[in-house]
Amino acid sequence: MAVRITQKLLPRFKKSLNTSATPISLEPSLNLSIEKPLDKSKLTEEFLKKFKTSFNINSISARGAFIIGKTSPTLSTNQGIGNYKADTSDEKTLDFDDGKRLFKSVTTGKLIRSILNQQMASYDPIVNIGIWVMRSRLFHISFIRYIILFVVKHTFYDHFCAGENLDEARTTLQKLWNGGLKGIMDYGLEDATDNTSCDRNFNEFLKIVDTTKLLPPSSVSYACVKITAICPNSLLKKVSDLLRWEHKDPSFHLPWKVDTLPMLADSSPFYHTLNKPNHLTPTEEHDLDRAHQRLLKLSEKCLEMNLPLLVDAEYSSVQPAIDYLTYSTMIRINRDGNRIVHGTIQAYFKDAKERLIQATETAEKMGVILGLKLVRGAYLSHESTLASSLGFSSPIHESIQDTHACYDECASIMLEKVYKGTGAVVLATHNIESGKAAAWKAEEIGLEKNDEKVQFAQLKGMADGLSFALNNAGFLVSKYLPYGPVEMVIPYLLRRAEENKGLLATSTVDRQLMWFVC
Repeated sequence: MAVRITQKLLPRFKKSLNTSATPISLEPSLNLSIEKPLDKSKLTEEFLKKFKTSFNINSISARGAFIIGKTSPTLSTNQGIGNYKADTSDEKTLDFDDGKRLFKSVTTGKLIRSILNQQMASYDPIVNIGIWVMRSRLFHISFIRYIILFVVKHTFYDHFCAGENLDEARTTLQKLWNGGLKGIMDYGLEDATDNTSCDRNFNEFLKIVDTTKLLPPSSVSYACVKITAICPNSLLKKVSDLLRWEHKDPSFHLPWKVDTLPMLADSSPFYHTLNKPNHLTPTEEHDLDRAHQRLLKLSEKCLEMNLPLLVDAEYSSVQPAIDYLTYSTMIRINRDGNRIVHGTIQAYFKDAKERLIQATETAEKMGVILGLKLVRGAYLSHESTLASSLGFSSPIHESIQDTHACYDECASIMLEKVYKGTGAVVLATHNIESGKAAAWKAEEIGLEKNDEKVQFAQLKGMADGLSFALNNAGFLVSKYLPYGPVEMVIPYLLRRAEENKGLLATSTVDRQLMWFVC
């Protein structure tokens, strides 16, 4: 049976090899060329061996499901703080054995559409053409614009977004809730340019939080906010420059600064601020205070509704100011057992672990519950290009393996803090190994799987197999649900496509599991 299933999979697998996304790393000895007749039995046997090795698969069952190896991954490297090495012996926390069980809440039609959308999104030429067209003059021609929006709506938009309005988003959320998952609602608001747009966006965020009352109880796990939507980008950039200069020169006084947690480390990138910046004008100080008040009022509203709030991360050029506003609000809200405000740590930055450690230590001394969302990061090409243009090395880890190690170490640190009662964490990852390792770590230290201070999250339309496996194991899992009119959400889709080219290649396991179920 395993051989017949593998022969059935092989043509699909070969097609995926023709894209720029490489699903499985193969050794040169495994020749998949079709230029000469093949010994199918030998090829199948060799392919099965390599395929099993790539995913640590012991066998393929008669159900057409993967039997994942019993040995769980290492949670972190043997270097630095948080060095924890999982010895799982014969236990496994996440079960990927039964594809039908994993995707039992998803219809066959939905599975097929997901496979097609993921395959297209992992193919760079399609992504590049789509980005070019939507940013070209062609997009401003009415007829062409209509066609483009129609295609986007029924492909990538439907796959990655929850709907054009709250009613459609509610329907999407209900389907997730029926499948055991929760939702993180995110209305697609643009960056603000002045106080008028900041106030308008702020009121929209308040409405979104209020609308959660109309949704199934406990179906929404978090609200989320973009600081760039409630504070002008230009002001965030200037405040970040001032905070960087203060870190380099502690005598540099910032009269407007209030209590906060550490935002920068000695290993942080400082090339954004090469010259001493001018102080904020009285008007700018006033605008900064208004931005702070918006975030504080939104956080108080979330506290009133017991709905945690995630603050999204942005480019490193403005991140210090975002962390400043987030942490200063956290100090006021996250006390007396409350874990409402969550900042974001992007693990692909070389300074990520150092900043996280500084924040955890300071928060503990202040009696503040440190809430964090851990992500790998979504602006790799932008950050590396900017640093290179200024003559500096990239602030991003040298390899994806280093990023994985940093993420896993940060996860280990935060899980320990949750166990200690001083932290709350959202583990936002599409990486199966990181998910398995964090789940094993949580079990190993004795955390309750339904502890609301530890939750996993993935984007809608990505890593569904991981989401369902975590949920089946008893963990709390959410899907990130951006929603809004197609044209409003296009910037999100463009950013997701441009900054994550090739990321959907990591969903290969999802696609293979789906094929077996279909």
